Amino acid sequence: MLQSRTEVRVRKGMSRDAAVLADLFRQSWEVAYRGIIPHLHLESMIRRRDKRWWQNAAKGSDGLLVLEVAGQIAGYATFGRSRGRGKVQGEIYEIYLAPDHQGLGFGEHLFEAARHALDERRLNGLIVWALAENTGAASFYWRRGGRPTAKLMDTVGGTKLEKIAYTWQ
Repeated sequence: MLQSRTEVRVRKGMSRDAAVLADLFRQSWEVAYRGIIPHLHLESMIRRRDKRWWQNAAKGSDGLLVLEVAGQIAGYATFGRSRGRGKVQGEIYEIYLAPDHQGLGFGEHLFEAARHALDERRLNGLIVWALAENTGAASFYWRRGGRPTAKLMDTVGGTKLEKIAYTWQ
């Protein structure tokens, strides 16, 4: 019986990853948010996350991880101290995979690596915010044990969108 092994590695994001991350951001956001975020606003958000933005994000950051599959960047996560004022101290701000790597279990590697990095900082609890209409994200966080604990409305490009907080205590 033949077995194939794909090398999967999560590492710190670096400035040299910027061009790939900008393209991955564009691809993943187009898939995740097309039809949810108004088109012109989505395109504007994607344009702002260009190579230069990612170079700056990676400089001195210990809150950017990239997922490599067979030596190619296939996803990223950003994380750090929670932006909220509650008792939950850690937050994963973003976690995205290239569309052709979604649904294959790679997101779990990235999520757990970000979660571990937050645990190493001794931050209590974890929160992740997701748009309610992004059912793929909601399902992903639910399967990882996150439970909805808060909701808020946000206006994006003139459209009101509901955000849901998934929390791990």
